[in-house]
Amino acid sequence: MIGEKPAGSTATGSANLAGLRKATSRPWLATWSLLRREFVRFIRQRHRVFGALGQPVIFLLLLGGGLGGSFRNPMIAGRQGYFEYFFPGTLLLVLLFTAIFSTISVIEDRKEGFLQSVLISPTPAWAIVLGKTLGGTALALVQAVVILLAAPLVGIEFHPLAWLGAVGVMFVIALGMTALGHLIAWRMDSVQGYHAIMNVALLPMWLLSGAFFPAAGAAVWMRVVMFINPLTYGLSALRHLLYLREPAMSAGLPSLLVSVLVAVGATAATLAGAVFVTRAPVRGV
Repeated sequence: MIGEKPAGSTATGSANLAGLRKATSRPWLATWSLLRREFVRFIRQRHRVFGALGQPVIFLLLLGGGLGGSFRNPMIAGRQGYFEYFFPGTLLLVLLFTAIFSTISVIEDRKEGFLQSVLISPTPAWAIVLGKTLGGTALALVQAVVILLAAPLVGIEFHPLAWLGAVGVMFVIALGMTALGHLIAWRMDSVQGYHAIMNVALLPMWLLSGAFFPAAGAAVWMRVVMFINPLTYGLSALRHLLYLREPAMSAGLPSLLVSVLVAVGATAATLAGAVFVTRAPVRGV
């Protein structure tokens, strides 16, 4: 269950802490140690795979089957079924859930004492943030790529170069979401409180990104929120790349260049915010 101390986590924490102490003069080694630790935790907490992959796939099957007969994208004039429309949103949801699960470790590390030990070392804040966020990002990307391979099953055919571009965009989105999760989790005292914040912050961001329904036809206030939502642009870039051979399927979306620039800018901002809060003193750390 979420919040439980994984078996062997104390030994793993001690081993990685020893590596971090050796890396005080080499911040990138500290970053690598924290990144590797995220993978070790993931291997020992395999139920996280079900949480990150299971729910998005269930959403795709249930919503695709339930809304497939009634869905019409007004910008494409009936050329796209709901399974196909919702598939990029499913990829985004995989990245989102993995970011949530991976940044829970910030709260767990504080309870175990590992975080306090890291912070009193000379390791700079940016190295700590990169290690934690890149570890969660890599996990999210691996799981999203597994789902991406199923794109032809829902009718999406794309060029290999576009596939590589889609992986790059997913990396940017995953890094931004993980950094945002780190920023929020850093000042949280409990896993329950963290999940409450995630449910009222990240899930609405996903719903109002164009993943669940297109902006065309939505209420005016929803279109305004979708316009200022950075996830909208990450998903838009992903749709552009998936349909690089069929530009008409991306009608009504921001351009690829604008989408990529906004997504990269939002990720840079969340990373900067995560570094800032990590440098600030926190009660209990």
